[in-house]
Amino acid sequence: MLPATFHRLTLDNGLTVIGEHHPHAQSFAAGYFVTTGARDEEAEIAGVSHFLEHMLFKGTERRSAEAINREFDELGANYNAFTGDERTVYYGAVLPERGAELLDLLTDMMRPVLREEDFAMEKQVILEEIAMYDDRPSFKVFEAGNRLYYGAHPLGNPILGSPESIGALKREQMLDYHERRYAADNLILAVAGRYGWEEVVGQIKAATRHWQAKGATRRHSPLSGAHGIEVLRRPNVKRMYAAAYALGVSVKDPRRYAAAILASCVGDELGSRLYWALVDPGLAESATLSHDAADDLGTFVGYLSTAPEQAQEALKRFRQVLVELPERGLTEAEWRRAQRKLATGLTIRAETPYGRLMSFGTYYQATGEYLSTRESVDHLLGTPLEAGQAILKSRPFDRLFVTALGPDGLTI
Repeated sequence: MLPATFHRLTLDNGLTVIGEHHPHAQSFAAGYFVTTGARDEEAEIAGVSHFLEHMLFKGTERRSAEAINREFDELGANYNAFTGDERTVYYGAVLPERGAELLDLLTDMMRPVLREEDFAMEKQVILEEIAMYDDRPSFKVFEAGNRLYYGAHPLGNPILGSPESIGALKREQMLDYHERRYAADNLILAVAGRYGWEEVVGQIKAATRHWQAKGATRRHSPLSGAHGIEVLRRPNVKRMYAAAYALGVSVKDPRRYAAAILASCVGDELGSRLYWALVDPGLAESATLSHDAADDLGTFVGYLSTAPEQAQEALKRFRQVLVELPERGLTEAEWRRAQRKLATGLTIRAETPYGRLMSFGTYYQATGEYLSTRESVDHLLGTPLEAGQAILKSRPFDRLFVTALGPDGLTI
């Protein structure tokens, strides 16, 4: 099989177009990666990024909401969008011969009309979504944990916002946010699979010729991070849910591979230290640890779910596994298993243009660099155990912060 070819071009208006061409691919994927998310919001417009994601499906000057949905269906597209702390992404995958139509549709959506009647109607949908997640303790524990751990740092902002912020949000505020954050120089268009690069560039140049750069920036703040434990009680909650946090490394830090492997060794869903200590003996339903690398800092994020009567012992053992890591260390066998798991998952995702779109698009957006699948796998498999041990020597889990959510009477 021929190796993939990477393409990159920044247009005069600041829009960056990147592509990974696979001549034998059976599909084509495209996505707009917007460098905006919950961390870019002021308190009075909390939740606007996610709300705006919904509104981009509500119509443009050329298409109604019905036409957008119908056209995706007529293309046979696998499509969606999502909003996170640092980015909003709109994407789709189709057969290669429908690629130009998919690009036209996605590009048109980046310039919505944001009608007042659609805004008012979708506001109720967002409020219903907030209410729905309010009934999910596994979601609420992280919402509360993020707020408490990150404090004033914008990574603690809630992605959905609050009933108060969404209820008070005005269409004019969303229009202003869209103009600033969806400017040409704050977007990346990524394509993957089988396509003609010159055709893609020609089409996007013509379609975005009126787009402008606005010089959007992102606020970076220092993080001290809370430590200790905070217990939240709700009468309708039947189990104990806990979110745990410790300082990690950023996506631009070369230690990010070691941090990801370390987290997998300790907290993968199957076969990790936490699994054998808590899940296998029946002390917890779930006990995991992952590493979240943001663009200015990173966080080890843990999760624990157990019966209330086992909460105290489960949380004690969870913390014990983490705190004892510097003394007990990791074995070469554990490290190799975790490396292979991560490399396998990355490689399987890369077997489709859609999977590669998300991998290289997200990484390029965060770092401005391109990594092929082979390079990423080599980095993972080439990271020595000593790199993980070096992270442990800084004892990040000594300042572990835990938010626990459970029923009235929960004792920790």
